[in-house]
Amino acid sequence: MIEEWKPKLDDKIKALNSSRVYKKITPKGDLSWYVKWAASVFILTAVMCRSVEEVPRIYDVVFSLIGTIGWAWVGYLWHDRALLLLNGTIVVFLGMSLLRHIFT
Repeated sequence: MIEEWKPKLDDKIKALNSSRVYKKITPKGDLSWYVKWAASVFILTAVMCRSVEEVPRIYDVVFSLIGTIGWAWVGYLWHDRALLLLNGTIVVFLGMSLLRHIFT
């Protein structure tokens, strides 16, 4: 009975009447869903490369960079500033590492 009185999230967002409020859900089946999972596979592959000493370090950097760019894009699609800040910063550092490897 109490559940009936609680306003739903959609009703709260409509009541705010703001264009800056987004309903935070994890979409399934859209572009961000596929990018999210592909990026996760790249990051897991990078961690596997990192854990095996025989694999050259450049593989770790490249797979990490691809996965992190994917997650930054997901953060953009989801309007998630925390994902954008974290992954944007990591992209810069991994990009510097890649450039250092290429030019040295």
